[in-house]
Amino acid sequence: MVFGKIEYLNLLPFHVFMKRHISSSRTKMSMHYKRGVPSKINKEFLARRVDAAFISSISAKGQQHVNLGIVAKKEVLSVLVVPNQEDKSDSESATSNILAKILGLQGKVLIGDKALRYYLSGTEYTDMAGVWNKKYKLPFVFALLCYHKDKRVYKKIEKKFTAKKIKIPTYILEEASKRTKIPKKDILHYLTYISYKVDTKAKLGLKKFYTKVRI
Repeated sequence: MVFGKIEYLNLLPFHVFMKRHISSSRTKMSMHYKRGVPSKINKEFLARRVDAAFISSISAKGQQHVNLGIVAKKEVLSVLVVPNQEDKSDSESATSNILAKILGLQGKVLIGDKALRYYLSGTEYTDMAGVWNKKYKLPFVFALLCYHKDKRVYKKIEKKFTAKKIKIPTYILEEASKRTKIPKKDILHYLTYISYKVDTKAKLGLKKFYTKVRI
């Protein structure tokens, strides 16, 4: 099993869960990770070089998926447009570049941990998920956990992951802070803005997005 791993902070709780709950030695031995930014993992998944991953919503249309994703109920803090700069897409992104166009936002698109660092700097920004929610009164789904086969495996992961809140061990939080240069307290605060269950309202938000991009 090859799992596409995106090492942004928004998936830190899921990575902790996977490390803790993939318990059988047989599963551990068969699990391999392919790391990359969202745009790269999308391509690897669509080329079937990755069996499962959190796939950007723009690429997840028509793919098999469970009801797990990266969901912003309102603001998200890590998907931004920097105003008063030349319009520029983020090469790591797929969905967010299109979202900026849908919302008519001009400026430089920033996603992921670098966007969170920018937010924490206190410089002017526009939070795309916040603008989306204000306009449509719906959450925005940035990615879905998609798979090519073994549906039961991923349904089990969905059930276990959403059953209880995942506590991040101190040493993992410290490693993440060192890697991203973001203080631990800010990581924990940021994660309160991220939801993972693709519930009824999130599905409506996703449907609205697909309507807007006509795919």
